[in-house]
Amino acid sequence: QVQLVESGGGSVQAGGSLTLSCSASTISDSPYCMGWFRNGLMIDHEGVAAVDDIGAESYADAVKGRATISRDRGKNTVHLHLKNLKPEDTATYYCAAGPSGYCSGALCFCPAERTHELKHRGQGTQVTVSS
Repeated sequence: QVQLVESGGGSVQAGGSLTLSCSASTISDSPYCMGWFRNGLMIDHEGVAAVDDIGAESYADAVKGRATISRDRGKNTVHLHLKNLKPEDTATYYCAAGPSGYCSGALCFCPAERTHELKHRGQGTQVTVSS
């Protein structure tokens, strides 16, 4: 069973930035996606960003240009840096990981919009953005 532990949430003013981190206990399947989705008052399982095991990144339209996801494969760790945060970014952010469900032959993808469908997820970390 893969365990995911998130860190880095908190409160920030609009326009600010923060970085979320997630460590996975073990990853054995390949290709393997890691990423983030969020739940908030007006948001339900909204994919934010994802990265595959060769570093290809995917972002939801809501965060494009404001988010950067990176993955340290050697440590099974993924980071999400968010900048220019807006009050509508307020949500619980969940780390997710699992085999890609979107493959065409040997070519697999990790779409950000489908991050909530990944097999494993963490407990979530709260991000609150005040205006």
